[in-house]
Amino acid sequence: MIKFIVTTTINSPTIATHKFIEIAKRDGWKFVVVGDTKTPHEEYEKLDCVYLDPDKQAEMYPELSEAIGWKTIQRRNIGFVYAYEHGAEVVATVDDDNIPYDNWGTDLYIGKEVEVDYWRSSYHVFDPLSVTNYPQLWHRGYPIDYLKRKNNSEYLGKKKVIPLIQADLWDGDPDIDAMCRLTFKPICKFNTTAPFASENISPFNSQNTFIARAALRYYAVWPYVGRMDDIWGGYYTQRMIGADRLIYNRASVYQDRNVQDLVTNLEKEIIGYRNTLDFTETPYKSSDVSAPYIPEQTQKFLEIYFKHFN
Repeated sequence: MIKFIVTTTINSPTIATHKFIEIAKRDGWKFVVVGDTKTPHEEYEKLDCVYLDPDKQAEMYPELSEAIGWKTIQRRNIGFVYAYEHGAEVVATVDDDNIPYDNWGTDLYIGKEVEVDYWRSSYHVFDPLSVTNYPQLWHRGYPIDYLKRKNNSEYLGKKKVIPLIQADLWDGDPDIDAMCRLTFKPICKFNTTAPFASENISPFNSQNTFIARAALRYYAVWPYVGRMDDIWGGYYTQRMIGADRLIYNRASVYQDRNVQDLVTNLEKEIIGYRNTLDFTETPYKSSDVSAPYIPEQTQKFLEIYFKHFN
């Protein structure tokens, strides 16, 4: 299996970066780091990884590069296209503040039949944190309109599925929205051991997620929509492949979150608070993702991006 790890960063190589390089060597992954204008390029050029500096990106993917813009985490889309063009069968999208455990990637279920705990939400969107040992929290991008009854899910027993997306959880500072983080300020240790899934669509992120080639052609981290970038990209992908092709798995990283301004994060999540419920109710069936709240720049990017997967 041809496997890629993709990330983007403006930081010097972190503990997580070095750990991913070790794991890539050990387990046969190809590690791609997508640079930005502020990235210390020489430091990454010395590492045992594929480093795509800004000049290489602009040369290889000029139209896509321009559509994304600079000084943005959405540069990682360049890495997805690069991995796809180089035959990736699985792409792991990761962040450089998520320190992988030694067993990261060893229980990879993509493309294999696996038995999961299967859930049905009382709403059409399932919150994956609702069935963990932290049900008071909620995943970033879960519609806040549904928080009151988000934990009212029905257990449907065991089901065998063949996942195209596997979202591993994250110990430490979890991926919850700014309101949740400001309220609880949690440091987590998830006790989830068995993979689980839902018949309903659900949010997943781009910080510790494995994506099969067949799903990657629909997945992107959307620019110009604030902190809904990977969330709306994930919801859209599930519309294309089916909700039960996504599974969640035990934590395989410890997130030592980079310093962030939580109020700024909240401001970047307003677009989701206002529109995510409507977004999840829209039955997108093609690359046409037009909606009043989706910027024209985002729609232009998606039109360009999806052409690379034809």
